[in-house]
Amino acid sequence: MATSPRGRWLTVAAVLFALLAVSNLAKPLEMSADQGFVFFGHPLRGAANALAGPLFGVYLLVYAYGIWGMRRFAFPMGVLYAAYVIVNLVAFRVWGPIEPGVGYALFGLVYAAIAIGVSSGAAWVLARRRAELG
Repeated sequence: MATSPRGRWLTVAAVLFALLAVSNLAKPLEMSADQGFVFFGHPLRGAANALAGPLFGVYLLVYAYGIWGMRRFAFPMGVLYAAYVIVNLVAFRVWGPIEPGVGYALFGLVYAAIAIGVSSGAAWVLARRRAELG
């Protein structure tokens, strides 16, 4: 089996970001009132949701494309996105709806670990491989 110039980690990250992009692009189509795009801790509704979700979807598609092609622009996009993820998670914890129960807290910790791990991990690997980015 031939390995890609990205390696397994960046290949998986690119696919995950592309899938997340599709989810964000579909935000305006979701009928549930509690599934809006979360922007700096605030779940968006209506026109704001219809605009922000697809904009972030496009950003993530471009980022995934940059990772896939080992493009130089992927690194700063990754750093910005990783920082956004951390700020968004903290802001959601401060301003978002608080659900009681251990299950919700455990889900929040697991979700945060995955979100921060994948977004920051991809940026970190891109930083280590900057010389290979074209």
